Amino acid sequence: MTTNISLTERIDKLNICVIIPTYNNHKTLNRVLDGVLAITSKVIVINDGATDTTPEILKNYTDKITQIHLPQNKGKGNALQVGFRKALELGYDHAITIDSDGQHFPEDMEVFVQALEESDEDVLLIGSRNMEHDSVPKKSSFGNRFSSFWFWFETGIKLNDTQSGYRLYPLHALPKKFFTNKFEFEIEIIVRTAWNGVPVKNIPIQVLYDPNERVSHFRPFKDFTRISILNTVLVILLFVYIKPRDFIRNFKKKSFKVFLREDLFSTQDTALTKAQSIALGVFCGIAPFWGFQTAIVITTAVLLRLNKPLAFAFSNVSIPPMIPLVVYGSLKVGSLFVEKEASFTLADTFDFSQLKEHLFQYLVGSFILAIGMAIVFGVGSYLVLSHRGKNRG
Repeated sequence: MTTNISLTERIDKLNICVIIPTYNNHKTLNRVLDGVLAITSKVIVINDGATDTTPEILKNYTDKITQIHLPQNKGKGNALQVGFRKALELGYDHAITIDSDGQHFPEDMEVFVQALEESDEDVLLIGSRNMEHDSVPKKSSFGNRFSSFWFWFETGIKLNDTQSGYRLYPLHALPKKFFTNKFEFEIEIIVRTAWNGVPVKNIPIQVLYDPNERVSHFRPFKDFTRISILNTVLVILLFVYIKPRDFIRNFKKKSFKVFLREDLFSTQDTALTKAQSIALGVFCGIAPFWGFQTAIVITTAVLLRLNKPLAFAFSNVSIPPMIPLVVYGSLKVGSLFVEKEASFTLADTFDFSQLKEHLFQYLVGSFILAIGMAIVFGVGSYLVLSHRGKNRG
């Protein structure tokens, strides 16, 4: 993009600030600060409880930058969150984060600014380093490949570099609360921001690893364990909440006619696959998975490669008007298998104190009814869909 205004003016126009979290990087802090200040004065530094000469260095910049001094080290993720809150308080829309260990080049901020100028929506940009360069530690290269794989698995977005701390964040599009506050935070924030529908992209940057200056606070065993735990949690959330949520949002956009045309009659799925999807939906809708039917049916349909819209649609057999019938049917079926039969009529099936008293009877009957109705709907739909397919052929 060609422009006649300076990088400083472009940063001001886009309402961008620079956030620098720092912890015991006194060897490189001066150089990083001077390099950034040569471009913009919109700088927020978070001293994360440094025990070296960082506080003394920052005294020389008292009137030049916004400073936050944390009394003790709580981790990079916490420092970044403190910086984001301060940036929002000061009215900024975007924040470029840059590490204070000297590996990043302040002049590369122009790459972020240009990419933001060319975007017509909120975007989270991550500086992509050349991880094959001789100066890059092998453990960093492996860790980046590991992280990039899980990011792709959790979001469907392929990136070359997910661990670079040189980033541009859309402040108003970030999640409000986070689970983590150390190194793994930088993984959590990009995954969950992507889940919010914000594009996450790589842009090329330079990198410098000087072993005489750079101080890494990454603890291989502890931090790798934290990252692994985080990825486990994110994968669970992906299948239990995110995929069902996204599916429902897309499903709600369809009319009933579109659903019948696209998902029931016009898909490439076989009659058997459709019938199995319907049977799964009916089973999950009747079985006592209160509050979790949608998550269970969508997750199971994904794992079994069934038709998700069909499974979800038929799981709604337990919509409110049908609940009394489902509960009553479950209790009556359960009474055939449980020795102590409860005396229920259709009119009083919503007496939850009685339902609690005969919970075992309900649970047994519910699962048996769910299996029976799944077989009925599955076989019935298979016969109908197979017959329709033969007629069309």
